[in-house]
Amino acid sequence: MTMAGDFDGKVVLVTGAANGQGRATALAFARQGAKVAGFDLGERIGYPAYVTGGSEALERLKQEIEGEGGAFLPLTGDVRSEADVRAAVARTVEAFGGLDIVFGNAGIAAYGLAHELTEDEWDAVLDINLKGNWLVAKHAIPHLKARGGGVILFNSSIAGLRGLNRLSHYSASKFGLVGLAKSLAIELAADNIRVVTIHPTGVNTPMNDGLAAMEGTTPQEVAERSAGNLLPVSWIEPEDVAEAVLFLASDKSRFVTGSGFVLDAGLLTR
Repeated sequence: MTMAGDFDGKVVLVTGAANGQGRATALAFARQGAKVAGFDLGERIGYPAYVTGGSEALERLKQEIEGEGGAFLPLTGDVRSEADVRAAVARTVEAFGGLDIVFGNAGIAAYGLAHELTEDEWDAVLDINLKGNWLVAKHAIPHLKARGGGVILFNSSIAGLRGLNRLSHYSASKFGLVGLAKSLAIELAADNIRVVTIHPTGVNTPMNDGLAAMEGTTPQEVAERSAGNLLPVSWIEPEDVAEAVLFLASDKSRFVTGSGFVLDAGLLTR
């Protein structure tokens, strides 16, 4: 069976692809005919103290996509490292002949009062969530230009539109993505490159398991306490985010750039 769909002939790079929203989005793109490169850390990081990705998870995703007739390139590295990011983009282009779409999804979150955070904790969140996305965009842009245009999507959060209790470093990183995207949209409009942020409410991913473990509670309790969605859901699913990403990356959104897509189940209406 050969996958076919709206993204036939397109090459997509997804960061944070091993689990959660990244995995769901990589799979969705592949099912619509795209050739997908999935980039993730491949190991446990020191902060926060939960598993973020994994080489084995990337390999399972590869087997699933190829089993359905698609193409997937697993890439391991750290988005905080320019050398790793440069190599990942280069390998993607070498393997698939170019690059059309980037979904900057890699991110971490952990609770902590702002005045009690260590410098290392602050740097870990800002470097992965914000600097990492800048590095991926930086090295992708020349290849998007070479294709005559493309799309860069950053996975922000409702925390990129309002402050959240005990998540100052996370919120600062997600607000930062908004500024980065708006500036890039201005810089790249003449090159037919669109840049958009996505702002989900709480999503049912392994990150919630990690936050719950840090709190000594359950993921469901974390979601119910922190979300406050207007619609009667505690959280949304990774596939909901994937559907939004594909819509924004498609020609159906060809005039959408420099703006944010809110997928919040009505939370910000409250």
